[in-house]
Amino acid sequence: MPKITFLGAGSTVFAKNVLGDCMHVSALEGSEFALYDIDPQRLKDSESMLNNLKESTGREVTVKAYTDRKEALRGAKYVINAVQIGGYDPCTITDFEIPKRYGLQQTIADTVGIGGIFRNLRTIPVLLDFARDMEEVCPNAWFLNYTNPMAALTGTLLRFGGIKAVGLCHSVQVCAPYLLKSLGMETDNLQYKIAGINHMAWLLEITRDGVDLYPEIKRRAAEKQKARHDDMVRFELMLRFGYYVTESSEHNAEYHPYFIKGRYPELIERFHIPLDEYPRRCVEQINKWTAMREDLVNNKQISHARTLEYASYIIEAMETNKPFTIGGNVLNTGRLISNLPEKACVEVPCLVDGNGVTPTYVGELPEQLAALNRTNINTQLLTIEAAITRKKEHIYHAALLDPHTASELSIDDIVSLCDDLIEAHGEWLPQFS
Repeated sequence: MPKITFLGAGSTVFAKNVLGDCMHVSALEGSEFALYDIDPQRLKDSESMLNNLKESTGREVTVKAYTDRKEALRGAKYVINAVQIGGYDPCTITDFEIPKRYGLQQTIADTVGIGGIFRNLRTIPVLLDFARDMEEVCPNAWFLNYTNPMAALTGTLLRFGGIKAVGLCHSVQVCAPYLLKSLGMETDNLQYKIAGINHMAWLLEITRDGVDLYPEIKRRAAEKQKARHDDMVRFELMLRFGYYVTESSEHNAEYHPYFIKGRYPELIERFHIPLDEYPRRCVEQINKWTAMREDLVNNKQISHARTLEYASYIIEAMETNKPFTIGGNVLNTGRLISNLPEKACVEVPCLVDGNGVTPTYVGELPEQLAALNRTNINTQLLTIEAAITRKKEHIYHAALLDPHTASELSIDDIVSLCDDLIEAHGEWLPQFS
């Protein structure tokens, strides 16, 4: 039976979701769940939680916590990654507070934007260390990446890591049902196609029994935009560019240069944009952890229903050779999306079976969608360039080409902001200090 290693297992809720899902897979009876985290208390919490879940569900798996990363990886067939380098305090706080001094506001800051760039720079060296360990102790393992920034991290691993990897996000599988529910439309018997880049993939087609649902979607969306609601940015993008985007409005507000603008503060209210949303969520989760911990860690009757997260379905498909389709993040090798760069990491439908992950050919995106994707890909590729070459000028290039940052700040201010962030993140970015 396979060994499944979870890196960043101190993310107790997510470990429950993903490894709890794996407990629902009969083909994984007898597997070892190897847990690794640099926080010993959170590691112990997750081990206790999973052992309680194992006992309450009667599953035949072994749960083992490791303090040695290489030993946690040794002999693994699947590696699930959910690490966050630098944590909320101090790194996320830094990613928000220093840009504010320059008048640059953000919502989530974990994908592109100035926050996403520096989150990448902190994380890429660590993931490449993981890859080197894997080449030594589990060279044939699949690396299932859940850590953001998804596109740049997965793209780096696929280009420079020497391992088999795919990036996973839950925004694809929930996109169409969420959209239709929000508009009061039925979600049964849907057929749809999604492709683009992570957090900015596009609902290219959506039909029921061969009938195109987009005209009715857009009619209802235009009506709904007359009143304030929680998805105004995505609806605005759909009505202007023709297609709905996978990730939430709070994310997409900072991927584009149209919504968070110092010159037009009224846009924040008009599009209901939650500035500083990610720090707010972090503080809320920290404050709730004591109560959550009691329910998760010390609950002998803990239960779990299988979620929509892809990991368990991927592992099941590979172990049983029963095909399963995912929206996966892979290199655009051979131009899977023909009007995006070949070095880009794209999110496309992929077939998973005993042969692994096989991406499918999409062809051309509508040109306006490809153009929007390319604005984010530019920053992703230059961030990777900075991380690999260790040349500070590529950090500047990445920030100068970021749509939101460039629309708000001058060249001099962008360079100065980068320098301030490099200095503040010194412990995590010694290669640039």
